[in-house]
Amino acid sequence: MKRLRTGLLGSVFWLAAHGAEWPEFRGPDAQGVVEAKGVPVGLDLENGYLWKALIPGKGWSSPVMKDGLIVVTTSVKTDQVELLVIALDVKTGKPIWTRSVFQPTVDEAGTIHEKNSLASSSPLIVGDTVFAHFGHMGTAALSLQTGEVRWKYHDTYASQHGNGGSPILVDGILIFSADGEDEGLLRGLNAETGKLEWEINRERDVRQKFSFGTPLVVDVEGEKVVVSQGSGMVGGYRPSDGMLLWWVDYGSGFSVVPRPVYHDGVVYVTTGFNVAKLLAIQLKDAKGDVTKTHVKWTAKRDIPKTPSFVMSGKEIYLVDDTGRMSCLDCETGERVWREQLQRKVSCSLTMVGDKLYTFSEEGQGFVHEVSRKGAKELAVNEFKEPIFASPIVFENTLIVRSEKALWRFGKGK
Repeated sequence: MKRLRTGLLGSVFWLAAHGAEWPEFRGPDAQGVVEAKGVPVGLDLENGYLWKALIPGKGWSSPVMKDGLIVVTTSVKTDQVELLVIALDVKTGKPIWTRSVFQPTVDEAGTIHEKNSLASSSPLIVGDTVFAHFGHMGTAALSLQTGEVRWKYHDTYASQHGNGGSPILVDGILIFSADGEDEGLLRGLNAETGKLEWEINRERDVRQKFSFGTPLVVDVEGEKVVVSQGSGMVGGYRPSDGMLLWWVDYGSGFSVVPRPVYHDGVVYVTTGFNVAKLLAIQLKDAKGDVTKTHVKWTAKRDIPKTPSFVMSGKEIYLVDDTGRMSCLDCETGERVWREQLQRKVSCSLTMVGDKLYTFSEEGQGFVHEVSRKGAKELAVNEFKEPIFASPIVFENTLIVRSEKALWRFGKGK
């Protein structure tokens, strides 16, 4: 439990510098940015990969990695549904263990959006524990090395379009959104036992309450705050008991997906469907309703509804759902430049040095060298099958999950 309470914050900078592990959605810094050299740009899908592992069923969750193991989730659907957690050897791609953790009926699984899967929430690894989250169908803690199930939690709710948001762990509390059809909820579980510690209702009078946000823990003046988006609002919550410390209302925005980005006292969040906006919110002295006092700027053009974005230096790089790539100034929100990929994009962006990796629903992997001056296309890699998951960078190699397989590209060790 001591290892769990340590969390991820203390090792973020070392991991980001070396790309040694990828323990959660969006990587060691939780924001999709890693410094590494020699990561491949052109990907040879015929003869240029170290290994390729077929993954059964369907799952859009991004892989995570620690202690030589890559962990993915997937769903296998026949007359019943099996929700699986699979661990593979990072050196060989061979499966080490597979565990069926939940078996909901087709009716219990519910109806999902055509772009979604029953295994879209990415796992989280802390210490020797894997936390596998399947939204309204349940959450489980497993041994990283053996796959042994340590506990299960299942308190269902009426979902809309399935699940999506991934969990975080802060000071022994596993936190995730449970924003469904009827209620907008944020939940905190005891990470050691799986028991519910607290549940907070966002209490927003919005028509569509469902959202799929992944929280982000930030340090504000020496205190940890969980930034979590839901329909109509984003708030800062105290991790120990879920108390709402501050909030910004953004109207009727719903089905919020992109994970927040935090830098130098400012958190950047999107507002979801209808007209998507990007808000820059200053967190110093934020208390109560700060909608009119702490929003530094609002950007409204070419803002993603699904893909998470990245920040490098004073630039924010975004790709919206239709493939419009843009660069914004983080101080003003003004657009610096825009390009067009002409592809549908749902997966989150990954920044490796000055290279931006983007994958499309049609199966292309784009690599651009980006700066304030513009974007230079370096490669378009044809996977020929959809990609919704974000990649992993490890030992100067790139690990990519496509619809049916997990690939490792590069020279490796």
